[in-house]
Amino acid sequence: MARPTDVRAGATPLPPADPVLDNAVWAALTGPHARLADRYGRAARYRPETYAFAALADPADPAAWADLHTLVGPGTTVRVKPVERVPDGWEVLGEGTGVQLVDTALRAAPDPEAVRLGADDVPEILDLVARTRPGPFLSRTVEMGTYLGIRHHGRLVAMAGERLRTPGWTEISAVCTDPAYRGRGLATRLVRAVAAGIRDRGDTPFLHAAADNTPAIRLYESIGFTLRRRSRIVRVLSPGTIGDRPALDVPTRSARRTPARPAAHDGRR
Repeated sequence: MARPTDVRAGATPLPPADPVLDNAVWAALTGPHARLADRYGRAARYRPETYAFAALADPADPAAWADLHTLVGPGTTVRVKPVERVPDGWEVLGEGTGVQLVDTALRAAPDPEAVRLGADDVPEILDLVARTRPGPFLSRTVEMGTYLGIRHHGRLVAMAGERLRTPGWTEISAVCTDPAYRGRGLATRLVRAVAAGIRDRGDTPFLHAAADNTPAIRLYESIGFTLRRRSRIVRVLSPGTIGDRPALDVPTRSARRTPARPAAHDGRR
């Protein structure tokens, strides 16, 4: 598990170590977002078209990786975070480093121009995402939480919303602004507006960014977020067959080997 990132002298003290934040995708999939999850034993993932990540109860546990193999099947590409070591038999196709920031001094406030975005807005959202590349956003990501946007002459020009929701915390994500409208503070306004809704239900905002996205990290720090930790993110290919992964074989435990019953689909695929 990655260690907390050092913080500059004089910065607001960090919250104590929190296992929920340390493994936020797992905490979401087994908590508030269980309705969006497919799970098998000690592995879970978001359903297709929602969020392209899976999670393990303990990324250092070979049995959890074996459960992930059962869940996703052979020869399947999946993203996992945080990960320090990938077991033998899994091929690393790509990797990167992410940072996690938490709200320690954010001024949250509703915005009079922010409008709620929903399923009918997905084509516009995906168009904005394609032009701004704020991070993974799929056709059903909007179902993960509240998304707010600002329009100019009817056109969606900026957006931010909620992604991972864990016990006590909600992630702010998909913060993006049309290049022609940057420099007007729209992203900051939307982050504060989304944060206001998060705090209203008693949660604390947090967010993630690529470690090399220095401009975004500086913006978030300037408005009241504190850098908490770094972690490795991997995109891996599952072993081709069960026989290809002897290092992952574990004794069968009937209680663990019973797949969780999938949540009912709502028909909006």
